[in-house]
Amino acid sequence: MTEMFNSPEGRRLAYRYTPAQVGPTFVWLTGFKSDMSGNKVTLLEAWAKEAGHGFLAFDYSGHGQSGGAFEAGTISAWREDALSIIGAKTSGPLVLVGSSMGAWIALLAMKALGARVQAMVLLAPAPDFTRELMWPALPPEAKAEIMDKGQTLVPSEYDAPYPVTRALIDDANNWLVLGEPIGFDGPVRILQGGMDEDVPWHHAMRLVEVITSNDLTFTLIKSGDHRLSRDEDIPLLIATCAALVGAV
Repeated sequence: MTEMFNSPEGRRLAYRYTPAQVGPTFVWLTGFKSDMSGNKVTLLEAWAKEAGHGFLAFDYSGHGQSGGAFEAGTISAWREDALSIIGAKTSGPLVLVGSSMGAWIALLAMKALGARVQAMVLLAPAPDFTRELMWPALPPEAKAEIMDKGQTLVPSEYDAPYPVTRALIDDANNWLVLGEPIGFDGPVRILQGGMDEDVPWHHAMRLVEVITSNDLTFTLIKSGDHRLSRDEDIPLLIATCAALVGAV
């Protein structure tokens, strides 16, 4: 059942939460322009509930059922959304499950939450995507429009064109993580599609180099795309999360 949360920053966030009866709470962090209604999150949520684990999913401001305009969003704001709702609604140990941009938010949340985060599952992780993937892919005229007018509209194969703002690009530069070691000693599981055209596998592989944990596994699904939501992908996600329960 979807509920609404008023964050300390004044944002109205849609969320679903089930308290843990046993083990950790899994926190789902969605991707850029995604929401908590997709198959991956709902099926993982059903598994967690059946197993008695806690589960939290929410929509960032400007996404899904949450309030706010998408074009007002930044990495700073979406990080705040995550930390605010995690802090208000959960207790005890956490496993952060981040998809695409959600993996970047998961890494930033882990740094802020410290020992509460016992493990991470990162799907098609896209840390630093604004600088490393989005900006280089924009044509010169779109870059000029962002610099001169503050935003441009970018075509999407999934939906209508969406705005990319200068505020998003500039703010994200304050939260880059791939340039130095990411200190984390818990288990990390990375699931990546070999046919992902949005986040190439070699971008995701960079996390292997910078996350300090020795308990890190990178799984390349050769035929997988960016969404990793096929019938064969979701059981792998659930099995990966289930295997972590005994390790945290």
